[in-house]
Amino acid sequence: MESTFARYGLPGEPGTDAFWAAAGTPASVPAGGDGGWATLFLWRGSPASIGFESWSEPVALRRWRSTDCWYAEVAMPARLRVTYQFRTDDAVYADPFNPIGAGGDRSIAATPDAPAQPHWPAVGADDVLPLPRTRIRWTSDRLGGRRTVRVHPAGGGGPMVLLLDGDDWLYLHPAMTAFDAAVAQGEMPAVTLVFLPAQAREAEFGCRPELWEAIGEELLPLVAECGLPADRERLVVAGQSLGGLSAMYAALEFPDLVSGVACQSASFWWTPDAMEAADPMGGPVGGAIAARLRERTDLSGLRVAFDVGEHETRMLPHCELVEDLAGQAGATVRVSRSASGHDRAGWRHALLRDVAWVLAQT
Repeated sequence: MESTFARYGLPGEPGTDAFWAAAGTPASVPAGGDGGWATLFLWRGSPASIGFESWSEPVALRRWRSTDCWYAEVAMPARLRVTYQFRTDDAVYADPFNPIGAGGDRSIAATPDAPAQPHWPAVGADDVLPLPRTRIRWTSDRLGGRRTVRVHPAGGGGPMVLLLDGDDWLYLHPAMTAFDAAVAQGEMPAVTLVFLPAQAREAEFGCRPELWEAIGEELLPLVAECGLPADRERLVVAGQSLGGLSAMYAALEFPDLVSGVACQSASFWWTPDAMEAADPMGGPVGGAIAARLRERTDLSGLRVAFDVGEHETRMLPHCELVEDLAGQAGATVRVSRSASGHDRAGWRHALLRDVAWVLAQT
């Protein structure tokens, strides 16, 4: 069994100090056969399992003899980037042997053939991400409740980019730093980022006009008053999953508000009653958005970039139909696929690339 660890570059007796000093995982080797990768994960101490985000069932770790070494060899497909965490009886943890994290209790694994994600720095579980200096306390009459919206002028500010699920892009993934780097490298124009947190995602992002009425009538005027350059005439909305659904809905129903959309793994299976169904994705292909697009809405002024994970098998038919219908309705469309499942870790590069593409087309 020692040879199993050695093939991942970990010589020596598992569980010894020398073994742990050399530990650096996850580590992958070619799986052979039909391709893919065998990936080693290590955990030191007590029994645990690995939980993967929207990719596979949890994987139990095995103990090496009577040592403190727990491990799993996980079969992974080609081109995969995935968020994971270790689960014990009483808590969840980031991987202490992986320097790439997503918040305090999650890590990111990538197979060797997964494309690079330029501009996204490696952030460890203990790192504190920088936050925009400008914050807006938004108390919405239309939506109810109070939320903190942060605003950042990347490169000095310019067209407004509204990031749905903004707290994830602030506290789990360093979007502010990544956008700053992309602007500095000349890969997109200066932009004003607006990080909008969600309070009740299923309700707010389920094709609700109230959300977009509140954004247009309440939030954007507050952003305009904050003293930063912010061109609301060129508003790009970026959203993922239900956020991507809501972004596309806004483009269809509020064309005077939204000039471009970047959506990753949008929940185009959604219909008003899908959430109550035993199989939410088993309804009509393309859901409510496809039905709206079949009304032959004129989208000739819209730029929309679609992306979905290569490994999201059940999402693909829904996304593919909406992509086709949007193009038929006259939108300028870009279609791509990310090396991931339904996972924000895999959407990061698409976020930068697609926002830059939408702005370049205006």
